[in-house]
Amino acid sequence: MNMKWVDLHLHSTCSDGLYTPAEVVRRAAAAGLAAVALADHDNIDGIEAAMAAGAEWGVEVLSGVELSVVWQAYNDIHLLGYGFDHHHSELVEALASFQDFRERRNELIVERVNEKLRTEGRAPLDFDEVAAKADGTLGRPHIAMALQEKGYVRGSEDAFQRYLIPCNVEKRTFPIDEAIALIQRAGGVTVLAHPPFITTDRTAFLDLLGTFAALGLDGVEAYNSGSSLDDIDWYITQARRRGLIVTGGSDFHGPDTGIIAIGSGRGQLKIPYRCVEDIRQVLHRRYASPD
Repeated sequence: MNMKWVDLHLHSTCSDGLYTPAEVVRRAAAAGLAAVALADHDNIDGIEAAMAAGAEWGVEVLSGVELSVVWQAYNDIHLLGYGFDHHHSELVEALASFQDFRERRNELIVERVNEKLRTEGRAPLDFDEVAAKADGTLGRPHIAMALQEKGYVRGSEDAFQRYLIPCNVEKRTFPIDEAIALIQRAGGVTVLAHPPFITTDRTAFLDLLGTFAALGLDGVEAYNSGSSLDDIDWYITQARRRGLIVTGGSDFHGPDTGIIAIGSGRGQLKIPYRCVEDIRQVLHRRYASPD
């Protein structure tokens, strides 16, 4: 039996990825994937282009987004939304506000990086040049590329450690209960992204999962690039025990020569098409009109 594989966590130039939405889908097709979702940070501008590319390349494309959310002391949780109406006015307006802040945030980060460069006796970055090379929504990886092009760092990881982490400006975030409700009002389902990046303490994670499920969370991104195969099995078990769906994605940003690859993450991910079917089942059960 031929298995179909998917990747439901891909980034494009509409947030902090290096490839356009159409190019991301083309590369997914080249990787033999049956279905994908862009999950750009707080941004849904690439969905139309991704869907058009999907029709061209024979790849099913789901609407997707990755929202930055907070809950109590956890201030960097990511929530994935799938299958929503990407023209929903409330969602569009909320994310437009986030994009305005994001543009200003990146400008402030470059200003802080430039202050650090000046103390080192180095020429500053030109923000307009960095933004122009992003060919879309500017993100920290583009600033890292500019630092590398100047010869100031050896690569992306070096750029983050020496400049982007020390010079960071905190992101704007949603309370997770509001984010879950917003996605669901737009007709979508909500999934907790890459759980090991929230906490590796399994007891703490299960407490959070129970709380979020009570708030309406629909699923867990069990297949993720931060988990071992044993971890993935554990997340699947915990999600199923609570009646939650399971999804998966590589969290690919680019380039292809990086550690994370489309469809395979760090080389071990194999995300089954059943994840798409689970999303469709929730959507049908929750939103389908009665005959």
